Amino acid sequence: MTPESQAFIVFTLGMLVLIGIGMNMALALVLTGAGMAWVLGFWDTQLLAQNLVAGVDSFPLLAVPFFILAGELMNSGGISRRIIAMAQAWVGHIRGGLGYVAIGAAVLMASMSGSALADTAALATILLPMMRREGYPLPTSAGLLASGGIIAPIIPPSMPFVIYGVTTNTSISALFISGIVPGLIMGAGLIVAWKWVLRRIELPRGEPLPMATRLRATGSAFWALLMPVIIIGGMKTGVFTPTEAAVVAAFYALVIALFVHREMKFAALEGVLVRAAKTTAIVMFLCAGAQVASYMITLADLPGVLTGWLGPLIEHPRMLMLVMMVVLVLVGTALDLTPTILIFAPVMLPIAAKAGIDPVYFGLMFVLNGAIGLITPPVGTVLNVVAGVGRLSLHQVIKGVNPFLLTYTLILFLFVLFPQIVTAPVAWLR
Repeated sequence: MTPESQAFIVFTLGMLVLIGIGMNMALALVLTGAGMAWVLGFWDTQLLAQNLVAGVDSFPLLAVPFFILAGELMNSGGISRRIIAMAQAWVGHIRGGLGYVAIGAAVLMASMSGSALADTAALATILLPMMRREGYPLPTSAGLLASGGIIAPIIPPSMPFVIYGVTTNTSISALFISGIVPGLIMGAGLIVAWKWVLRRIELPRGEPLPMATRLRATGSAFWALLMPVIIIGGMKTGVFTPTEAAVVAAFYALVIALFVHREMKFAALEGVLVRAAKTTAIVMFLCAGAQVASYMITLADLPGVLTGWLGPLIEHPRMLMLVMMVVLVLVGTALDLTPTILIFAPVMLPIAAKAGIDPVYFGLMFVLNGAIGLITPPVGTVLNVVAGVGRLSLHQVIKGVNPFLLTYTLILFLFVLFPQIVTAPVAWLR
């Protein structure tokens, strides 16, 4: 058996065993990378240390902590609450209106934070108690909130797009642009699915609020609505890069929280910074560990091995995409989005490139598939967040998310069959 074959076995079995026993994902990546180095004859502790540092020594990755901080500031400073209040003022009176409020708020919040977990936690904390009081079925409501939360990794600014772009050397600005139309389609798909679900649910209609009340709610959310305009507009006009946009977003959210809305005191800033730092540490340690495994994967030429296996599909890009999406669905049921990107994107992108698949389109599809994995059992990180906030069993949330999960799966296949839905807006907006 060749060293490359041994390295493939070490990587595959090592990850399965280490994840199976509950080891931290970053440590599992480091250990499997070290095992691959051993069988390939490249064992050198200095080389491992250099790759650990190289994994986080990246200017574009600075966007990650600042977008995380922006999300924390949004939730603590009243920005998220005002967005939800505005949506409720306009559509809350419709039958099943709180569901439409959740979808609209999810799309708007996605254009500010880029974090599925942060958006889902904010939506569930505010809306789930309201849905409980109004007699909405909790499993279905929780499933809708979880499904709305995963729009955040798709609509810019998106932290997964930043990580994907750094990992695969793909334009982050182009990835951001690629997510606008698919993110809006996801929101529209949820509206259709929610309408279909409402056929079996008896819910009362409310009274429309006076126009003056609606305008006040919209005015209260004005500064929140201005945030995505500044971020996306600044990147599109070249005023700042995606990394600088993250700094602008965090600074803007801080100013609004402290001096405009005045819902956050300086004393609370320490807690916000600590929470953001903890989340950042987790993500960065994953990036460091993934660099070790990725370096050894390159040395073992695992992309070349997979290319040989998938050789007959290179001439059929759509079929290749379907196969890759099926593989990622299986991976997404076991891994979170960030490790999925860090481990599999560098392996799969060269194969897609040989088939003539646009790297930006592939990146969108990769992240979308991974985002769907966030609401797919058994891991379903976002499902666990909603279950924890709503004090529901995971089984209840899984049952409620099924109609929306089916909707997203259909949207995923739509993008596979018609890639122009993604590529045409990118070509037009760039």
